[in-house]
Amino acid sequence: MAEIGEKKSPVSDVGAWGMNVVSSVGLIMANKQLMSPSGYAFAFATTLTGFHFAVTAIVGLISNATGYSQSKPVPLWELLWFSIVANTSITGMNLSLMLNSVGFYQISKLSMIPVVCVMEWILHSKHYSREVKTAVLVVVVGVGVCTVTDVKVNAKGFICACVAVLSTSLQQITIGSLQKKYSIGSFELLSKTAPIQAISLIIFGPFIDYFLNGKSILNYPFTSGPIFFILLSCSLAVFCNISQYLCIGRFSATSFQVLGHMKTVAVLMLGWILFDSSLTLKNIMGMLLAVVGMVVYSWAVELDKARQKAVLTKTSLTEEEIRLIKDGVEGGNVNLKDVELGEKESGMKG
Repeated sequence: MAEIGEKKSPVSDVGAWGMNVVSSVGLIMANKQLMSPSGYAFAFATTLTGFHFAVTAIVGLISNATGYSQSKPVPLWELLWFSIVANTSITGMNLSLMLNSVGFYQISKLSMIPVVCVMEWILHSKHYSREVKTAVLVVVVGVGVCTVTDVKVNAKGFICACVAVLSTSLQQITIGSLQKKYSIGSFELLSKTAPIQAISLIIFGPFIDYFLNGKSILNYPFTSGPIFFILLSCSLAVFCNISQYLCIGRFSATSFQVLGHMKTVAVLMLGWILFDSSLTLKNIMGMLLAVVGMVVYSWAVELDKARQKAVLTKTSLTEEEIRLIKDGVEGGNVNLKDVELGEKESGMKG
């Protein structure tokens, strides 16, 4: 696994992240036009997510059929477990957004960074340096200043927010864990989970959406306008899903959370440019603070890697050194007893 990681070039990492940012921001803008009352008022977010995974599943099946990607075995129970966690995350986020104020919804999303850190510490015994903890705190404060305007809490909304945060954090950690455990690529894993998520969300999505807004998708007028934006949304979602798996496969879950706030900044900037949204001094200062936090986090991660590499260099033997020692012992070239006796005699003489 280490060799695979070393072969990844910085360009491919930047490309995966750029694809995630562009597709995610584009998806938000397309969904805004599709779902907003001033647009096409398609108020069925959970069902739309089911459409997204259905198209992603079709792309995966075509890829496997044409030999572009190979399917590796993953136990069905693990795929079902992941799909349950992922669908809980989607439903929890929708319920949290419906029941809570925008301010509390943003705070709950920000809390995923420390939650991911704690969960990785509990599940994988992962430890973080003081520099990384400081950088995470700076990013959280920066995006908080940038986005949070009001905080109103109610019992149902708080419970939904907790479920959403825990399930989303667990989902991101599970993606990276499954990829490492079964040596499976990001697209192959997505191809396996997308059909399960698509079927479950398309079946249960309309009921969840009806509970959320009291509207039935059967009564919605499907004209050419909303159909076009549904197809555009599904296309962008395919790239968004693939790039998300790519990013989590390349970066840690914590890195993905920290870098993910770049999308928040991008959405605010595009909202200001394209939709003439208000951009106050508080927003600008928050953006700058978040960017500083991202830069500090990148530096802290590289510093940790350098420290770990230095420790490994000092404490571990190379494969070549181990082979030479082994060959020497087996070939009788090294008599350990003679070496020990020589050391004792030299010690006595001293």
